[in-house]
Amino acid sequence: MSTLSSVNITILGSASAQPSSTRNHSALALRLDGDVWLFDCGEATQHQIQKSSVKIGKVQKIFITHTHGDHIFGLLPVLAMRLNGAGGTVDSEDPRATTAPSEDVPPLEIYGPLGTRAYVRTGLTYTHTLLGAPYVVHELRLPTDPADGDHTALPPHPHERPGRNILRAADGTWPAIFAGALVSVSAAPILHSVTCVGYVVAERPVPGKMDPARYLPDLKRTGTPMSAMRRLQQGESVALADGTVLRGPARKPGRKIVILGDTHDPSPIAGLAADACVLVHEATNAHLPGVDPDTKAGETYESVEARARSRGHSTPQMAGAFARRVRARKLVLNHFSARYAGNDDVDEEARRVMGAIRELAESTYGGEVVCARDLMSFDVGPRKE
Repeated sequence: MSTLSSVNITILGSASAQPSSTRNHSALALRLDGDVWLFDCGEATQHQIQKSSVKIGKVQKIFITHTHGDHIFGLLPVLAMRLNGAGGTVDSEDPRATTAPSEDVPPLEIYGPLGTRAYVRTGLTYTHTLLGAPYVVHELRLPTDPADGDHTALPPHPHERPGRNILRAADGTWPAIFAGALVSVSAAPILHSVTCVGYVVAERPVPGKMDPARYLPDLKRTGTPMSAMRRLQQGESVALADGTVLRGPARKPGRKIVILGDTHDPSPIAGLAADACVLVHEATNAHLPGVDPDTKAGETYESVEARARSRGHSTPQMAGAFARRVRARKLVLNHFSARYAGNDDVDEEARRVMGAIRELAESTYGGEVVCARDLMSFDVGPRKE
């Protein structure tokens, strides 16, 4: 079994409800070797992709956390851009309007809560958008949702393939909504003002640490080809000519990346999120007296947290507490209020504000905290022994 050689996260948008000149609406690109998976598609995500090193043609899957506009308004433009969309021609019928793509063409996959399929179908239909390749929408259904059906009266778009309606398991999660050779994706509901989902991308167990000196004497003694070392590296057993059986090192857990949508309480995903290498958690509001000049008189940490919770959002301290609870190795804060500028790489005041936000999260967490900035990109290295 092969393993992932490269895992990279690129922040395409780190704003909350209102974008600013330094923060775009929510979107994140996860690059797994050559493939790109997007998590949320706020307005202008396609522009952010063009500004980044992410290649739109590599996008294979899109995961939507919830259907608030700041997380989904950019989905249709990304689809049209990725799938060679057009509006037809004047003098002749565009073949894309009547010809379905070959079944040999794999569809771009979209995952999201109830309403995602209706939103995409309605938007493409009423904007008369023709596509050059297929797509499919899989919906994560709650017990209170209809178990079947598309939740829209419109017929499928000509390039839409039938999607799955995925019901929750007995433990309240959606396990293995995607299961590939190298990674799987599971999900769970998280608490917000509307139905919202968090996603867990888990790499399959990877080969353990190999000590060739442990095996070489037996391989040489029995004349076993050195190619057996590759099998041992993968954790397999090798039977030698004299009956000796060599066993490779036990495989170890792979990387785990947890990407949450908006939430004031992500507790339902805590089990899936345990021991995450990276946890992406919102931190919409913060109390920064003496640092944020817009701090209102009479505000307290408690009042800011109460207001954030009432709107379904979190503070840095809340994000840090959850990161500590699930033993995350690294916490990435995102989804910031427009009052917190995202140009802290060049602006001293923004650097001071974001530094204070990071310290608030550190106060309840204790691990590494990063404040997301648009177009920030970083690799996720293998787990340490």
